[in-house]
Amino acid sequence: MNVIIANKYKDMLNSLNIEIIKSLDGVYDVDDIISQFSNFYFDRMILDITALKDYNNIDTLQKLSINLDMNKVILLLDDSDESSTSAYLSKLISMGIYNFTRNLEGVRYLLNNPNSYRDVAHIHNVEGSGSYVDENFSNNTRVIGVKNLTDSAGATTLVYMMKKHLESNYSVCAIEVDKRDFLYFEDSNMISTTAVDLPKELMKKRDVNVILIDLNDYTDVDICNDVLYLIEPSILKLNKLMKRDRRVFEKHENDKIMLNISSVQNSDLSVFEYEAKAKIYYNMPFVDDRNNSSRDINGLLSKLGFAKQSVGVGDDDSSKNKLLGMFKF
Repeated sequence: MNVIIANKYKDMLNSLNIEIIKSLDGVYDVDDIISQFSNFYFDRMILDITALKDYNNIDTLQKLSINLDMNKVILLLDDSDESSTSAYLSKLISMGIYNFTRNLEGVRYLLNNPNSYRDVAHIHNVEGSGSYVDENFSNNTRVIGVKNLTDSAGATTLVYMMKKHLESNYSVCAIEVDKRDFLYFEDSNMISTTAVDLPKELMKKRDVNVILIDLNDYTDVDICNDVLYLIEPSILKLNKLMKRDRRVFEKHENDKIMLNISSVQNSDLSVFEYEAKAKIYYNMPFVDDRNNSSRDINGLLSKLGFAKQSVGVGDDDSSKNKLLGMFKF
């Protein structure tokens, strides 16, 4: 069953031959729509944008996208010049709003064929609409992505440890995309979400100092200020990586490539860089994830520009937790 909220385009939407569970006509405050439908079950909502009070303010649509499942909402745009620009559409896409149209045929199509990001990526002009991060977050917010290049290179645990170390000096949260591994850390500020809902989760956290993202297979890295690409430099993992993509180091020559769970000594790092023909941003050895004060983790954070994380702070032998402290019941 479907919901229709109409105003200017009421006659157009009345011609739809669909089952309707609820219909509203007129102009409504975004908070009214959220309160009525955030916990209301529906298959699709067709929303005439002119039914939203102050719809020309992009913050109104942001608020809507945070509180409703926009995968189920079809936004019928008006015929204004502004809503026809690529910059405006890019802003919608950056907020996770992918289902928008200006005509009845588009509404009919989207009812049965909702868009994913892939369907609208060709009109997502990040440069034209401003950086997603710069536009949607305060200047005090850093968004840092972490992504495995070799299989199981430790991105999830590294994000967890970075968060633990940062939170003594900054407000910080962590988000993982399309996995549920954060569940096992039992931390309310470590959130699991989907690729579709990631923009919505980012906007919810835009007031914190640091957002760490375990990207997994998510490819739109423009959401981040920085991305760490992890390589576990064992023979097995490296050979698998090179067999999968022999140009991987060339493709990431301008990125921050980091060795993780590394047995490579710092004195041998130049040899590794020569053989790989790549610059290594940081060399992270195995670090006990029960350690709350690691010089290696603080060193990485300091290099990333977190000045409060003193490189000298941390003693890998100072946190002697009992082994039974690993388990929570």
